[in-house]
Amino acid sequence: MSILLFSLSFSLYTEFKVIQWLEMLGLYSGLLEFFSEASFKLSLLFLLAFMYFMLFSALKLIANTVNELALFFFSKDEEGQVLMKIRSGSMIFVAGSLLSLFFYQSLLAIAIIFAAACFVYFVFFIFKVSGYLTVGNMFGMVFMIVLFWAVFIFAVMYVALRVYHAVLAALSI
Repeated sequence: MSILLFSLSFSLYTEFKVIQWLEMLGLYSGLLEFFSEASFKLSLLFLLAFMYFMLFSALKLIANTVNELALFFFSKDEEGQVLMKIRSGSMIFVAGSLLSLFFYQSLLAIAIIFAAACFVYFVFFIFKVSGYLTVGNMFGMVFMIVLFWAVFIFAVMYVALRVYHAVLAALSI
């Protein structure tokens, strides 16, 4: 549910910006000759929501894998009780995604709400698993999770910059 709602928030904002950009370029009126305004906006919203849904689903899959791998390496739980305790944390993302719908016209607000939901979930996760970890294992798990996300974000940024520079070099500007 939270993935759908965050996808909707981001896609509503992106749809507004894409339509502004198309109007600025003078292409929007030409598109309206082929589509009705409502069908164009709905089609664009659907495609953007689908794109964001895929992005957030992939990030959720990666996050769950990293969290469960960290629990596997550092937790003393052998029966999966920790996993049952942390499942209720998804309500944090549902609340954040509902809140983001009210601020769909501000990318900064949506991004802050998403980042805040991630941080609150991380604190919730650490609090719930703390009973199954020693202090050393707790630091190891936090270090592993933070290190993974830092490397992941910087790797994505590095690849994006490399592609950007390659495109600029190919344009011969």
